[in-house]
Amino acid sequence: MSWRSGRSSAGIELAIPPRPEYLQLARAVVGAAAGTGPAGMPSPDPGRVADLRLVVSEAVTNAMEAHAAVGAPEPILVRCRPEDCRIVVEVVDRGPGFDPDAVPDLPPVTDDERLDHESGLGLSLMDRLADGAVVESGPGGTLVRLTVYHS
Repeated sequence: MSWRSGRSSAGIELAIPPRPEYLQLARAVVGAAAGTGPAGMPSPDPGRVADLRLVVSEAVTNAMEAHAAVGAPEPILVRCRPEDCRIVVEVVDRGPGFDPDAVPDLPPVTDDERLDHESGLGLSLMDRLADGAVVESGPGGTLVRLTVYHS
């Protein structure tokens, strides 16, 4: 595991082993980095930080599953860059990649079939809770970029 911190434009980068016991570390680091904000700027709303922690959990969990699918031992990268009025987080894996457009839509929340879905909610949560969610994926891995505004 490696750790670099600072308040430069690069922000914080965390490289974690692709194992579930490191998920909480990623959440905690992103939550702490997001909760402080850049020097001289107001801190983000705590509810927005909670949203960010949740979508980061989803992205890191997906990355861990992707690594497990191909036995990739490389670390998962989590980058967090607090900016003036937003926080940008990137999660990068070395899994097999996937086609985000091929992920089926979930039934509406009012549909009883929705209760049958215990997985596959990550991308939907990212779309709803983040102000921006971009997925770039290919055979060499996936990059998820999440943007959450302070309020």
